[in-house]
Amino acid sequence: MTPSEVQTGVRLADHTTLAVGGPAWGFAEVTEPEQAAALAAWAQGEGRPVLVLGGGSNLLVADAGFAGLVLRASRVGGAPAFGPDGEVRAGAGVPWDHLVAETVGRGLAGVEALSGIPGDVGAAPIQNIGAYGQEVAEVLEAVEVVELATGATAVLDKPACGFGYRHSVFKAEARGRYLVTQVRLRLRPGGAPEVRYPELARAVGPAPTVAQVREAVLQIRASKSMVLDPADPNHRSAGSFFMNPVVPADVAAEVAARAAARGLPSPPRYPAADGQVKLSAAWLIERAGFTKGFGAGRAGLSTRHCLALVNRGGATAQDILTLAREVRAGVRAAFGVTLWPEPVFVGFEAEVAELLE
Repeated sequence: MTPSEVQTGVRLADHTTLAVGGPAWGFAEVTEPEQAAALAAWAQGEGRPVLVLGGGSNLLVADAGFAGLVLRASRVGGAPAFGPDGEVRAGAGVPWDHLVAETVGRGLAGVEALSGIPGDVGAAPIQNIGAYGQEVAEVLEAVEVVELATGATAVLDKPACGFGYRHSVFKAEARGRYLVTQVRLRLRPGGAPEVRYPELARAVGPAPTVAQVREAVLQIRASKSMVLDPADPNHRSAGSFFMNPVVPADVAAEVAARAAARGLPSPPRYPAADGQVKLSAAWLIERAGFTKGFGAGRAGLSTRHCLALVNRGGATAQDILTLAREVRAGVRAAFGVTLWPEPVFVGFEAEVAELLE
């Protein structure tokens, strides 16, 4: 018997910022971890997978939808709480930017450059969200979770989260295992912001406050259509669709050589872990010929940022995939680098690598 709170036929396009995707087999709003675990156990007993949905800002859902139960955890975990020495606890259902605004208002440094990122707090550690030189992993102390298969609660410290660039254990071996209920951060009371990104540094000048950094980040993101604004024709997107590639130094040198052969300046490069080099996906995309506004169909590149694939109205997941394949193949042909998508793909029968070839 289907639990009373489970709805059927809910269009996931209405719950994602890309606004594409078919119906879910089942959909339920959950407010308590115990409720989520019970519903997950029921779905698994029906032989159905379970997907935890936050703000839907980092998903590409298949046109066929999702043949499982979607748990929308919009009110799980409680309001932000502030303790001594910069301790912050926030429930998974708190909108991320609301939390950032409150921390900045309290003079707490550490997440100000992550202003304007859509989605909920619970998704922040899953994606290890980052922008303008900051990552949430830098300030995260622990994540409280409930194991969906058993209903058991646990606290995972930072090492257990397996953080990497736009990566965590929640996207890999623990994918689908947990519902994040609360996130614990350690910020710096009265601390000065660490401005590491050149564009941001130019915008704020010397010795800015955390409030000035937040305001500058919001202005920069708005200029690139990277904040949710229904009045903006570029608003139906998942933000940056491709991650900045992290490559060995010799590959970065080859990219620079290819750029020079095309009469281009040397591409931007940033040091990464283990002697590797992070390249700019936006630079590669634009120099491969995919400029802002590229594409004549229902899906195209944002007119303000070539890294965002947008639904111009009426686009399907297949339209987004077709565009992503074209951009990815073009960058690989021009520079020998294979881009990897940032959004999570949901409901597709093939693996991501196969879908993009």
